[in-house]
Amino acid sequence: MLYRSLATRLQNRVHYAYVVAALTFLVLLVVAGIRATPAVLIPPLEKNFGWRRDEIALAVSIGLALFGLMGPFAAAAMQRFGVRRTMCAALVLLASAMVGSAFVTTPLGLILTWGVLAGIGTGTMAMVLGVTIVNRWFEKNRGSVLGLLTASTATGSLVFLPLLAWIAEHSDWRNVVYLVGACALALIVLVLALMPERPRDVGLLRYGSTVEDVSDATRANPLTEAFRALGIGMRSGTFWLLFGTFFICGLSTNGLIGVHLIAFCVDNGIPEVKAAGLLMLMGIFDIIGTTASGWLSDRYDNRVLLCAYYGLRGLSLMYLPYSDFSIGSLGLFTVFYGLDWIATVPPTVRLTTDRFGPQLSPMIYGWIGAGHQLGAATAAFGAGVLRVQTNRYVEAFMLAGMACIVAAILAMLIGRWSVRRLVPAAAT
Repeated sequence: MLYRSLATRLQNRVHYAYVVAALTFLVLLVVAGIRATPAVLIPPLEKNFGWRRDEIALAVSIGLALFGLMGPFAAAAMQRFGVRRTMCAALVLLASAMVGSAFVTTPLGLILTWGVLAGIGTGTMAMVLGVTIVNRWFEKNRGSVLGLLTASTATGSLVFLPLLAWIAEHSDWRNVVYLVGACALALIVLVLALMPERPRDVGLLRYGSTVEDVSDATRANPLTEAFRALGIGMRSGTFWLLFGTFFICGLSTNGLIGVHLIAFCVDNGIPEVKAAGLLMLMGIFDIIGTTASGWLSDRYDNRVLLCAYYGLRGLSLMYLPYSDFSIGSLGLFTVFYGLDWIATVPPTVRLTTDRFGPQLSPMIYGWIGAGHQLGAATAAFGAGVLRVQTNRYVEAFMLAGMACIVAAILAMLIGRWSVRRLVPAAAT
């Protein structure tokens, strides 16, 4: 395998864990680009097919829900079948979904491709992939590396959205899905060549560890393991608080801003490409904010961090509908909100790992992540319905902002317990 010879060449210069992290970043980046695709295609689909915005939003919301619900099963599948096999299967599914969506002629076809197939494919490589990689390959700097991997979501928007918006505006919208489908196929080659299962496959220990990782692939059924983890999590108050705050996180980020911001800007007279540029700029600041959040999560009380992130996000969402949508006001929102876009992920993962331990936490986090995407699906569909019923987005943004204030309060209720004390009891 190419990864064995590359690891030998890099010996004494850079730990191969960082090569794995870089490849994971690239994969998550492309997945983020695929998930961002509906944001630039809502206006073209309305124009070409005459579909209502809530009909399109329904397909997107189903995809977001499946994106989250697949997380725990994906984590279990990675333990049972291996990371490489799981990633390659998901990439094949994603490419099929994107190419297939070019041939849809009804909202039902959009639901099957963007909703079901793309939801399963992207959900298989959600942040549970990042958590699994970090736990397998890193003992030191886990928060910082996870922050960088989380930032790939924003970087995907940064790289893809302006280009996709330009293609959608200047050519057939189908070229957009062809492009992201081709990117998914190209990644399969890289994953097969460069992704080992564990550090010992290239003769290494985890970065920063002096003890070999003795965990191995399980023979248990992934469905059984995923629901076993859910059973453990449901007996914990920490799980429910993290699930609830992450539901609000999804509701106030990729479900609302990620799906509807461009359409909201178009409603206010801002061209689609310029609106995509706002998301690009937001992505730049999110890279800074999320990376910094990972660094902070290694050093400070993660409950306080979550309280601050949700509170500031809520204020920014309630500000936007009442701004004048000038360059200055949109720029202020973009910087302020961008720094906080998904900065909540590193503290949430850290609290999950501290509570449930490194072996169980990927599956537990998968269920918490399911809450995130259920919130995103609620906002994606709900905001579309509100837009159709009221002809504006004000109520959607105000409701999301108030929900974030509630999440800030809930974050401070999360207990501070040790893994040694609570994991065996799997309660409270």
